[in-house]
Amino acid sequence: MHRICWGIIGCGNVTEKKSGPGFYKANNSDLVAVMRRNGKLARDYARRHNVPKWYDNADQLINDPDVDAVYIATPPSSHMDYTIKVAEAGKPVYVEKPMARSFTECQRMIDVCEKAAVPLFVAYYRRALPRFLKIKAIIERGDIGDIRAINVRFYQKPSKADLSGEHHWRIDPEIAGCGYFCDLGSHMIDLMQFLIGDITVVKGFAGNQAGLYDVEDIISANFRFNTGVLGSGTWCFTANENLDQTEIVGSKGKIRYATFGDLPFIVHTKHRRKEYKIHHPEHIQQPLIQTIVDELTGIGKCPSTGKSAATTNWIIDSIIGRI
Repeated sequence: MHRICWGIIGCGNVTEKKSGPGFYKANNSDLVAVMRRNGKLARDYARRHNVPKWYDNADQLINDPDVDAVYIATPPSSHMDYTIKVAEAGKPVYVEKPMARSFTECQRMIDVCEKAAVPLFVAYYRRALPRFLKIKAIIERGDIGDIRAINVRFYQKPSKADLSGEHHWRIDPEIAGCGYFCDLGSHMIDLMQFLIGDITVVKGFAGNQAGLYDVEDIISANFRFNTGVLGSGTWCFTANENLDQTEIVGSKGKIRYATFGDLPFIVHTKHRRKEYKIHHPEHIQQPLIQTIVDELTGIGKCPSTGKSAATTNWIIDSIIGRI
C-alpha cells in the first residue's frame, strides 16, 4: 500500500510528543521533513526523531518532492498563509487548531483547498480518541435516552505569566484570534458538535473582568443544535479554582466528562452510576493522524475537516461579537 510522507511546518513543543511521533508511528505513514525558522532547533528535532530532512524555510519543505502532505503546527496567525501555499503546491493540508484567527480566514482556506482539489484537515483530535468515541457510542445506543441539553463549565486560575503581565501569543488576538477561549474553548465547542450535532444558533457575551490582559477573560453563551438540543456554557479564565465539566442531559440519564485530561467520565442512569476509565494514547494526535492517512490512502475517512472546524470559528466569532 502507498505510504504518506509528511512534512511539518513548525516543529515546536506541540510536536514533540502530542503529534510529531504520530506521523511516523501511524500505519502507512512516514515523517520525512521538518521545518522551523530556527535552523539549529529544526536540525536538533530531526536528529532526535530520526527525520531525514530539516529546513529553516517553509517554501523549501512545501516544494520538497518527497513530501506528500504537510502538517502546519504554527500559531493561528500563519495558518491561512501556509495553507494557501501548501494547497497551491497540490498537497493535502493538516492544520493545528483553532483552524484560523477568524471564520473569514477559515472560509478562504476552504475555498483555496477546494479550488486546488486537495483535502483540508484540522487537529481537533478528540474526535478520534477512544474516550470520546465511547461517549458518542453510549449516546447513540440510547443509554441516556433522547438528548435534552448540554451544559459546560470551565474555570481556570490565572497563570503566573498572566498575573505578572507577561505577554504571550495565546492572549494576543493578532496571533491567536482572541484569548484563551480561542485556544481552549475551541476544543470544547468542536467536541460538543461531534457528540451532539452542529450548532446552528448561538448567542453570547464576552468580557474582561480582571484586567490582567486586553482580551476577554470570561465568556457566557447559549446554543441551539441542529438536533433541537439546547446548550449553555461559561468559561472563566481568572477564577479561584480549576474546573472542567461538561454534562449531557438526556431523558433517561446523563453523562459528565472533562474535555481535557483523562479523568473517568461518569454515566448516570435510573438504575446505576458507572465510571469509565479510558486513558489517552501516548501520542494524543496519533488516532486522528491515522484517520487522515487512511483517507489519503483510500481506506477510511477523517472526522475533522476544514468545513467541520470552520463552524467552531463561526461560533467563537458570534460569541465574541465579530459576526
